[in-house]
Amino acid sequence: MDQSCTPLLQALQSSSRRDHAGFYTPGHKRGRGSPQALLQVFGRAVLQADLPELPELDDLFAPDGVIAEAQALAAGAFGADQTWFLTNGSTCGVTAAILAVCNPGDQLILPRNCHRSAISGLILSGAMPIFVEPEVETGLAYCVSPARVRQALERYPRAKAVMITSPTYEGVCGEVDAIATLTHNHGIPLLIDEAHGPHFAFHSDLPPSALSLGADLVVQSTHKVLGAMTQAAMLHTQGARISSQRINQSLQWVQSTSPSYLLLASLDAARQQMVLQGNQIMGQLLQRVDATRQQLQQISGLSILSPSSSTAGFATLDTTRLTVGVSPLGLNGLRVDQILHEQLAVTAELPTPSHLTFIPSLGTTQTDLNQLVQALKKIAQKPGGAEQPAPSIWERAIISMPQISPRAAAFSAQETVPWTEAADRISAELVCPYPPGIPVLYPGSTIMETDLDYLRQIKAAGGNITGCTDPELQTLRVVQL
Repeated sequence: MDQSCTPLLQALQSSSRRDHAGFYTPGHKRGRGSPQALLQVFGRAVLQADLPELPELDDLFAPDGVIAEAQALAAGAFGADQTWFLTNGSTCGVTAAILAVCNPGDQLILPRNCHRSAISGLILSGAMPIFVEPEVETGLAYCVSPARVRQALERYPRAKAVMITSPTYEGVCGEVDAIATLTHNHGIPLLIDEAHGPHFAFHSDLPPSALSLGADLVVQSTHKVLGAMTQAAMLHTQGARISSQRINQSLQWVQSTSPSYLLLASLDAARQQMVLQGNQIMGQLLQRVDATRQQLQQISGLSILSPSSSTAGFATLDTTRLTVGVSPLGLNGLRVDQILHEQLAVTAELPTPSHLTFIPSLGTTQTDLNQLVQALKKIAQKPGGAEQPAPSIWERAIISMPQISPRAAAFSAQETVPWTEAADRISAELVCPYPPGIPVLYPGSTIMETDLDYLRQIKAAGGNITGCTDPELQTLRVVQL
């Protein structure tokens, strides 16, 4: 296949320029009826291309034209047997992946530091999670180790699949190949939330992609580090362990029947860019970020996550990521993030109480990186005092199953209790600092005092708590006794 082509993007461009009387959605009719304020921000060309499923633009749920061609090109580029375009982000891909492999009551092994979209998949599918604690070091949760996956498989041999997150938000990659071997020896598929790793296939100095290491299904957020528009993602599969028909069906349950062709076309263009220029782009980015990492390592008081860790659950590191620890300065990462954003014109992707993670990508300039270094130098000149201990919620049993399934808890009879009386009750709601979108509590989880303390610290430091009925953390919804 000719990877220089962009069949979907070209078809959309052609349709947007065709002069005809269109009696179809959307209501603004190719920008002619758009609010002037919207036109001023977006420009007429974008709105002209905001089109529905016209005959020449194919159908996302039954593709046999330009979408099918674009998806086939993407499969070839990313090393998959089959690829599906997603217009609801990796969120819908992770949820659909679980729906595709689990029936009600089935067991799924997955990391406790999974994304909240996995909890949605558990609720919708009715599957029972077997949670495996990630390996932890200096307040950072890494990936689950093969040893812990092996232990989970031995304890729960009826599990229908294993799902892991690799890389983590900080770019830490697990031993996907070893976990794939374990999983396949049990005759079940391995699913990978690789939302933060769509660039891995395009440079040899990046970690190997999960598909190249034997994963059966991979979900990638193409928009996070490549050139696609926000909310544009892909789901890839290889082999015969997962039914394509089940994936098709599952995606129809969680995606809009009116997908944005702007997002779809951006996936087509992002794939072409990486195939034609990705190696050069990633090579230049790696050089710039490596130089920046060396500069940051010279700043007294900061700790910089490096690829040298020998901790289990840390196989490799995506060195395009920069994760900076500020606890040695006696500072809270959430407060540092606020100062960076409001006073120093630098905005992190992920602030936590002890670290900040920055995502340089193909659009990052040397000026941006220089500004980051100078901002962190200023931060380091005003230490806060004694080193701050890194708060942690990773003190549970290594392998655990909730008393009731997330689905049963989500649809149970519920009651609201004061925050001070919630310990040891079963949560009926999801409570999740965002980002990174890793739930501290989920429907079905037993509420621990350490969970409540951790959430209080996040809230007090100015963090954003999502998912719960009471974002002020005065009350919690729990399963009624």
